[in-house]
Amino acid sequence: MAEIQTLILYGSLFISLFFEVFLLITYLEVREELVLEEQLLGKKIERFPTITIIIPCFNEENTLQKTIQSLLNLDYPEDRLSIIVVDDGSTDGTLSELSQFGNHPRISILTKENGGKHTALNLALQNVKSDLVGCLDADSFVNPDALKKIVPFFDDVDVKVVTPSVKVHSPSSVLQHVQKIEYSWGIFLRRMLSSLGALYITPGPFSIFRTQVFQELGGYRQGHYTEDLEIALRMQKHRYKIINSHAAHVYTTTPKGLLALYRQRVRWTYGFLNNAIDYREMFFNKKYGHIGIFILPIATTSIFSTLYIAGHVIWNNVSRLFDTIVKFQTVGFHWGSPSFDWFFINTGVIPFLTLTAVIMTLVILYLSIKLADGKAQFSRGVFYYLSLYIFIVPLWLAKAVFNTVLKRQISWR
Repeated sequence: MAEIQTLILYGSLFISLFFEVFLLITYLEVREELVLEEQLLGKKIERFPTITIIIPCFNEENTLQKTIQSLLNLDYPEDRLSIIVVDDGSTDGTLSELSQFGNHPRISILTKENGGKHTALNLALQNVKSDLVGCLDADSFVNPDALKKIVPFFDDVDVKVVTPSVKVHSPSSVLQHVQKIEYSWGIFLRRMLSSLGALYITPGPFSIFRTQVFQELGGYRQGHYTEDLEIALRMQKHRYKIINSHAAHVYTTTPKGLLALYRQRVRWTYGFLNNAIDYREMFFNKKYGHIGIFILPIATTSIFSTLYIAGHVIWNNVSRLFDTIVKFQTVGFHWGSPSFDWFFINTGVIPFLTLTAVIMTLVILYLSIKLADGKAQFSRGVFYYLSLYIFIVPLWLAKAVFNTVLKRQISWR
């Protein structure tokens, strides 16, 4: 039994190290692409395609007005941009907020009974006639230059959707500062996966599609409450090109408290696991390139390896605590004189792999913050992230795996 546990631990550490090395090598290869992207985005846009932005909303009275205003403030020709807001059966003051835009020439307002975000999006898609179409969550806000950082990528006729960089809007609580660093990691990861043709999510905040994608593949599906992940996997299955514009910045409101964060991440992880099951034929299938051979398998495996490593650490620390208690009960408390002997340093393979994985994680964290913010500096968010994140992640991973294994349904909120 001990041999099996050690083998699993070796495997988990190997997966972590392999993926981190893979990301770093990819980053070294992508640096030239980043320079070319800056040149592309610096060119004058000759033709502005028509774009429709859909805002699905349910009980978003506190943020909806600012979300709409951020779209109206976009640096983009007014006659080429339209907005469709869909109220999905809100029970608060959302409709009252929408009434302020009832006569706006560029805004259409649709209402329906509550049926979920994917039904709101599909209702709006029936009214879309533009070249491009995107979604913006009603708690998110776009930079004025965001569209101009996305549109040039569509000069490549093979590009079917461009995703932005999603950042945390005005973090105030400790957990929001933790999420700010986490989102920086996400920006780095998505940019690397973009170069590999392996993006498996088109975030709700401001992913821009060619309208033909929905004409050819159909509308959004419920996707286990992660419709943005499901549509991305469906596109990957049909070999549609998904890329990322890390210079296009969108800001989203994130949970302030642990319970809200926990529920959100359970839904995200549950959605990933169940969509992975739905699209399991892509796993280890060379037909789908990097995403099939490598990214989907390792993303799925990493959930279980993270849980195993966390469980191993907790078990070891609990065992040491009990040993200390037994020692105290046997010989009492005794202050020993501090001493250090190199002989007692553990030079085994597992400590070496663990230390290497930690160092690699710090390097990637540095690069992530630098890519997201243009510079890397130590902040309280980094401190919170390093001291708290490792303890809270296993909470939602375990719950999502539990719900998936027992086929228990989850709710949106």
